[in-house]
Parts: sequence; structure tokens; C-alpha cells
Amino acid sequence: MSQGCVSLVLHAHLPYVRHPEHDFHLEELWFFEAMHETYLPLIEVGRNLERDGVPGTLTVSLSPPLMAMMDDDLLVRRFRRHLGRLIELAERERSRRPDGSRRQTLAAFYADRFRRLRELFVDTLDEDILGAFGSLEAAGRFELMTCAGTHGLLPLMHTDVSRRAHIQTARRAFVRRFGHSPSGMWLPECGYAPGLDALLAEADIDFSILESHGLAHADTPPVFGNASPIVSGEGVAFFGRDERASTQVWSAESGYPGHPHYREFYRDLGWELDRDELDPLPNPTEDRYDTGLKYHRVTGDVALDDKELYNPDRAESRVREHARDFVQKRIEHIQSLSPALEGRAAHLTCPYDAELFGHWWFEGPRFLEAVFREAAERGEIAMTSPRGFLERPERLQRVHPGASTWGEGGYFDVWLDDDNAWLYRHLHNAERAVIEWADGLENPDDEESLDARLVAQCGREVMLAQASDWAFILQRGTSVEYALSRTRDHLEAIRHLGDELEADISESDGLDEREERYAIFPELEPSLWQSPS
Repeated sequence: MSQGCVSLVLHAHLPYVRHPEHDFHLEELWFFEAMHETYLPLIEVGRNLERDGVPGTLTVSLSPPLMAMMDDDLLVRRFRRHLGRLIELAERERSRRPDGSRRQTLAAFYADRFRRLRELFVDTLDEDILGAFGSLEAAGRFELMTCAGTHGLLPLMHTDVSRRAHIQTARRAFVRRFGHSPSGMWLPECGYAPGLDALLAEADIDFSILESHGLAHADTPPVFGNASPIVSGEGVAFFGRDERASTQVWSAESGYPGHPHYREFYRDLGWELDRDELDPLPNPTEDRYDTGLKYHRVTGDVALDDKELYNPDRAESRVREHARDFVQKRIEHIQSLSPALEGRAAHLTCPYDAELFGHWWFEGPRFLEAVFREAAERGEIAMTSPRGFLERPERLQRVHPGASTWGEGGYFDVWLDDDNAWLYRHLHNAERAVIEWADGLENPDDEESLDARLVAQCGREVMLAQASDWAFILQRGTSVEYALSRTRDHLEAIRHLGDELEADISESDGLDEREERYAIFPELEPSLWQSPS
């Protein structure tokens, strides 16, 4: 019997948020939180596994907006400053809590944690976290994927020109940063519609991940279900999400993160201290926000005020139990599938949002590390990457996947409902306008041409406006004003720059400022937005 394979796939993405015009911007905290709660801890996981020679590969998809922010000098400086302020806040907490109290112990825990992460980021990694991801990929610990463009939901775009621009720009950004082409591409929101495989194949993408019903609703039902990838007519392999593994981690009712010993996400010191006690964290507005210092545990089905204090040691013990349970259930699942697989290796694909591990589930990175250690100790499953599985001599069934997303309801409802459907006529009009302007360029790749720069920037603005994050925020009703302001800002910029382009001006009023504010995709060429010849 062939050894079964499990691929853990983490999708790492944040919307592109960068505001050089402000010394402090609330939404930049999304990036800072993710850095110290998820991405740096993931680097620690990879380094620990490499240090101890634990076999296995963790797959991580890095979206181009996230990569651009990780490489941005301004945001890196601000993140370093933010870490310093968190250390100072934790030290103040430690000094003002009674000696020997549980809260003083927890404050010390956070001060040590923030100091350790700052040392890792500044001293060990030289503030180059993408370089660390690349090094861990070279060591075989990580398999890196990219993600289409700005995380726009490709099936809801108006033209293949726009879809191609997102896919090709993402590929070029990945090559520029890591020096090689990505084998896999994460489709934003796992959003697939027939025809996208041709655009992926055109970009030399070998595989992607779909929700389970994307395979189940293929034109021909896959013989082996989600236990094996399929290959499309264009030669792109698709791996279907394993629902059992997802439920064990994601489920609000039965998922691991809801265990009473784990840290409570929704109770944070930033909402409990008086405003003056939050110094040195900047707070120039009336808004409060999470600091990352959380003293309480999930406890159970009780009010937030009734949550009990967190105990990191008890949580760590539970992490090991849950890792053993996760590995055991994957082994049992593979064993149950084996009789129907005709001697071939079963493959289970377990994709998750990366920020689940660390940000939402504080103990999540430690869980991932424990899973790899447990799997190595058991020796009954191989922790591999999708690309690693494709390198095995397994024949794949050729089918055409069905339309699908991993959003609520399984299709496009989240990004196309009463709260956000109005977006698309504006986005589609902007798409058409940029294509028309690009088609009108005599020399689209002349970097010195003002017209080419104007079209390239309009392409960036369209892509930034198309990010699925804004429609999602509008549907969920969180940070609505920011999502609206960003969408309007990009659309107004396209209108202004387009007016300048059509007026055949010799000097732009605003292009330099837009290029500086949204310093993403330097490799974007206006020819990407031209109609196929």
C-alpha cells in the first residue's frame, strides 16, 4: 500500500494598505498584527523544523500585496517601531501589576515574546522576512505559491484581459522576488470558473486549490473524489479541499481553537485600559484597537467579562493533544480511502487562511509545528506539498472543474449581494477604459513615455480597486468607511489620470503622487492591458 500524503496549505494575504501621508493609520495595524502574530511565528516554525531535521514541507501562498508590504521600507520601519512600543507597553504592564500576580506573569510573557520576535526580525532576518521565506523554501521546509494580482475575484471580472493582467503580474512579482517561477497559484477566495485554467497554463502555473465541490461538480465526477488531484484540459492540476480537516480546525462549534484553554481573541487590553494608560501606542483618534496583549482564555460559553485568565503552559499541553488528534484522524481517513484507490497514494489537501494560525488562534503556529513532529514520529503519512505530490508517478484523471469558491454558500454570494453588487458596474467600466487606453498606445513598453506611465498606473488602480477584500468588508459590515474610501479613491484616480491621458498633456498633475502612494507592481507593463492581437 502506498504511503498517504497530506498537504497543509496556508494562504497568506492582506489588502494593500500603505499611507505615507499619515504618521499613523489605523488600517496599517492589520499588517503589523499579522506580522507579529502569524508571519514571524511561521518563520519560527520553519526554522525549528529545519534545526531539528523534522521531515515535511509546509505550503504557503504569499499574495503580491502582502509581499509588497513586507518589502516596503516605510512599512518595515513602522512595524519595527510598533514592536518597540509593544515591548514598552508590556513592560509598563509588568511594572504596574502586583508582584507575583497572574497578570504580571502574563505581561512578562508578552514582553519576552515581543522582544524575541523583534530580535528575530531585526537581528536574525535583517528585516527581510521574504528572504527568510525564500531560504526556508530552498531548504525544503516551505513550498511557496503566489496568488493572482491584488486578490481580485477573477470570475467576477469583466474581461480575460483583466484576469490575465492579475495572473501575469503576480507571476512576475514572484519571479522578481524569489528568482524562479511559482509552480502553484492560489485563486483568490478559491474562486474558479471554466476558462481560468487556460490563463493559468499560459502563465506556466502547474496547480491550484479548489473548494471540494469544484471537483465534485466537474463535467465528469472524479473517480477518486478529493483523495487525488485532477488535471484540466489545459494541463493544470487542481487539488480539492478536504472537508474533514477543515471542520476540525475551522468549525466554530467543534474546532480546536475553541478549546477553553486557548487564548481568547475577543478580549484585548486595548479595550480595557484607560486611554492614557495605552501610551506609548499612538491613538490620535477616538478609535480603540487591539494591542495583542490578551490576558484571558476562551473559558467556555460565558460572557467576555467572565473569562478566566490565560495559562500558556496549559494551552501548550493542549496543542500537543490536538496535533496528535489531527494526525491520527488524517491517518484513519487515508486508511478508509485506500481500498478504493486501486493501490495509488491518497492525498488530502488541507488549506487554511494563514492568519488563522497565530492571529485568530494564538496557539496555531505551535500546533502546525506539533503536527509535523507528530507525523514524523508516526511515520504513516508524508507531509508534502501539492507540487511534491505531482512529482510522484501517479496518473491523474482529466476533467473540467466546476465554478466554485470557498466562501459561504460555496459560490459568489459573499462578493455579489445587495451590499456590494453596485461595485461591479464601476469596476467593469474601469476595466474597459484601461484596455481602450492601452490599445491606443503606440509604444506601450516605453518606460520614459508619460502616456505609458499613465496607463500603467491606471492598471494598478483598477487592480487595487478589484481586490475582493473591499466587497467582503462591505458584505460583512466591518471597516465599511475604509473599504468605500479606498474603492472611490482608486476609481477617481483612474478618472483623473484617464482625463489627462485623453487630453494629451505633457506633464501630469498627480501621477508622481499616485506612484509613490501605491508603490506596488513595478513590473506592471501597459501591454498587459492590451486586447489580444
